[in-house]
Amino acid sequence: MNEIQNKTKAVGEEKPSGKRRYLSADKKYQLFLEAERGGQPLGEILRREGLYSSDLARIRDQVKEGALERLRARPGPKPHTVGLEEYTALKQELEAKERAMADLSVELAILRKKTSGGTWVR
Repeated sequence: MNEIQNKTKAVGEEKPSGKRRYLSADKKYQLFLEAERGGQPLGEILRREGLYSSDLARIRDQVKEGALERLRARPGPKPHTVGLEEYTALKQELEAKERAMADLSVELAILRKKTSGGTWVR
């Protein structure tokens, strides 16, 4: 019985701790390439890195998504993104212009009523 416990203990000691590992994008891509090359058995690569086959499947999906996203990108200048401060300033400016436009349309309606029944032609 002690022999079995010692074997399970030794196996348990080789596993990484319960803390979650975060791999950089470069490391994930290196693992992807290594797995795709097929130089080593997948099980050996996964054991060495302390990963599961589901982790490798997730990395493969991420690589595919990234490649498809990059391939979908159209040539030319990238869309310009604005910061939060600039966005709020532009939004306020737009609202002010919309209010001014509404005021002017009310004034125009009043002027049209005062002149020959709503038409500009005399």
